[in-house]
Amino acid sequence: MGESTALKIANHAIEIATLPEVTMRIVEVVQDERSTAHDLHKIVRNDPALSARVLRVVNSAFYGLPGQIGSIDRAIMLLGLNAVKNIAIAASIGKMFKSSVICDDFTGKDLWTHSVAVGATNKLITSAIGMALPDEAFLTGLIHDIGLVAVMQCHSEDIRKIVDLTKSGVPYRKAEEKIIGANHQEIGAALTAKWKFPRSFQFVTGFHHEPTALAPENRMLSVITHISDILCARGEIGMKITAETEEIPQELQDEIGITSEQLDEIAGNIENELQTVRSLIE
Repeated sequence: MGESTALKIANHAIEIATLPEVTMRIVEVVQDERSTAHDLHKIVRNDPALSARVLRVVNSAFYGLPGQIGSIDRAIMLLGLNAVKNIAIAASIGKMFKSSVICDDFTGKDLWTHSVAVGATNKLITSAIGMALPDEAFLTGLIHDIGLVAVMQCHSEDIRKIVDLTKSGVPYRKAEEKIIGANHQEIGAALTAKWKFPRSFQFVTGFHHEPTALAPENRMLSVITHISDILCARGEIGMKITAETEEIPQELQDEIGITSEQLDEIAGNIENELQTVRSLIE
């Protein structure tokens, strides 16, 4: 039942907040192995706001590239197609988090802060373990709770009931299933599949609360996002009512090769990293 309800909610959410056509075209181009930087440049140059954002990111500390880069062509060559796709998605997603205040424990603003913080923490973790693709890790963290955005758009009147149930001791996902018939993981996976996002994004939106339900070869980013989610909930950065635990299982730390000392250090750096990435995507 959860999956068909999730699909219904995802479809309804898409009607309310479609990804801009330019972002959809960028995702399609990047997924096509035959595409070149020139194909991407043709799309980006027609969107002045996106062009400005790409230049701002390429010249920021986020990538640590030398010198001031003023050409979109050069920026795409340096960043790579994947990174430009991620910048376009990040720019589009932010617009969906409306500043709606549903109740004290659930506001669009707090959900956005939480989402950016999880993205920032993902980046810190990938950096600590020496994993490539920091921008991919950042973006999967940013969109991990996109299912909650869909619920906020389509079932805002039910969120208060879900929150009340959660406060009475029912885990947030179980409360969602009871009230709306699907949980935000199922909805997030349906939404990212509809948008034709990479499989890794679908895994993170669909399994960030239970990454071990995925096959070991598919779960690296989901495990990282799960850990980031807990760190941000512990630090009370943005919304935390959906967190199901404040304990990070040792076996997950071992799986990605990170120590508790490293995680403590990362926890102390989240606020700074959050400010840095916010200045780029807002």
